[in-house]
This record gives sequence, C-alpha cells and structure tokens, in this order.
Amino acid sequence: MNVSLHVRHSRTARIAAVLVSSVALAACGGQHSEGARDFAPTTSFTEQGVTVTLSVSDWHASTGTLTAVFTPERAGFHLYSTDLPAGGVEGVGRPTAMAVTGALAADGRLAASAEVRSITVPGVETPVPVYPDGPVTTALPVRADGNGDATVLIGYASCSTRDGCTIPVSDRPVHLHVAGGRTTFSPH
Repeated sequence: MNVSLHVRHSRTARIAAVLVSSVALAACGGQHSEGARDFAPTTSFTEQGVTVTLSVSDWHASTGTLTAVFTPERAGFHLYSTDLPAGGVEGVGRPTAMAVTGALAADGRLAASAEVRSITVPGVETPVPVYPDGPVTTALPVRADGNGDATVLIGYASCSTRDGCTIPVSDRPVHLHVAGGRTTFSPH
C-alpha cells in the first residue's frame, strides 16, 4: 500500500470513528460536543456484507444532514463511487447512493469522505471508480417539506479485487418520520 493511500484510508477511518462516536453519544442521550441541542437519531442494517449506519443531524429550521457510514464486514472490500453510472461501468459495479422521498427532499448532492481511486477489473476495458477499502462516510443535505413520513433509499455494492463482488443493494428503504423539525427512524 503506498503512503498516500494509507494516509487517505487512515483519515477516512478517523472520520468514520468520530461520526460513530458522535452517533453513539447522541443515541445514549448525549449532546454534540459543540453544545448543539439536536440529537442525532440513528439506525443501522447489514445487507450483502455491508453495515450501513444512518443518522440525521444538524437541524436548523427545516434543514439538516443525513449521514450514512457504509462499513464492509470483510477486510479488503471497497465500495463504488457515488459518481459511478447507475448501471456500472460495462455492467460492473453499482454506485453508492442515497435518495429521499416523502417529507424529506435532497437539498444538495451526496458527498463522500473518501477520495476516489480507479481500479481495473478483468474483462473490463474502462477503469472503475471506487473508494479505498474499508468504511466510507457519506452526507446528504436535506430539507423537510412539512411533517410526515419519509423514506431513505440506499444503494451500494462492495467488491474485493481478490474475492469478487457482493450482490448489489438497490433502493433499500429506511423509513423515518419528520415532525416539528425533528426526525425519528421507524423500526425495521
């Protein structure tokens, strides 16, 4: 592993650790270190070898941030870039994606904490954009369009250059409720 890739991976791991610590503190009733009054409701699920932890935080008036930490369960697995076309590259890969419907709307683009790198896959002529192996934190600015139910649609695929790829997850729904500028996740 070259030094710059190791530094980027370490930075990503630190960002994910800080986010997970913040999420855990909020879930236990703690406040953000900056003294913010909003708590970050969280939920998580594991599907196709990746654990996804979602939180909603930084509510100001009717806007906030929806954060997802994608953590492959097995070492050596990476996620595909958010900029990968929906059908992959020459049919290979699926983008890391998060969209909202219902009482929430996207208020910007999905951004990832990790830098994209390209890999070559046997049988594919075009390089495929991926994140470094390990966890990736994404953030989507959102706004509440009133009170009510909302759905977060999650998509991703993980892959290893040595062990192959997992089955892609597409539009996996996570339900939440928006009321009075606060959100709560619905039980699975």
